[in-house]
Amino acid sequence: MINALYIIAGVGILLSLYTEYVEYKLRKNNNYKAACDINNKMSCSRTFHSSYSKMLGISNGWWGLLYYLAVIGLVFFGKMDFVLYATIIGVLFSARLANILYFKLKNFCLVCNGFYLVNVLLLVFAYLKS
Repeated sequence: MINALYIIAGVGILLSLYTEYVEYKLRKNNNYKAACDINNKMSCSRTFHSSYSKMLGISNGWWGLLYYLAVIGLVFFGKMDFVLYATIIGVLFSARLANILYFKLKNFCLVCNGFYLVNVLLLVFAYLKS
């Protein structure tokens, strides 16, 4: 179970880094087309350009990177109760962002949905381990 938590959090780190890469490319070139941009209704670039892409002035990608590193650190030090609490918060935050994505932005973001899946899997494995 512990290895699964490391692997899943590692996938979250990769998604976070990809998010930052796309945002960097978009800052350099507004016409950049990311691999996750399928059409106007399925576009991660559109999501990353929205006003909801930052919290406290910091990109959600950076917040995700910090979150997944924290989860890895908590697992490493055997603080499984804290991992469970952190993953519950992560899933609640994902639900909030999914609501914004689907109902306010009316968009489907492949990368965002990857984050949601990662966060649910982290919660499931943290629950099974605790």
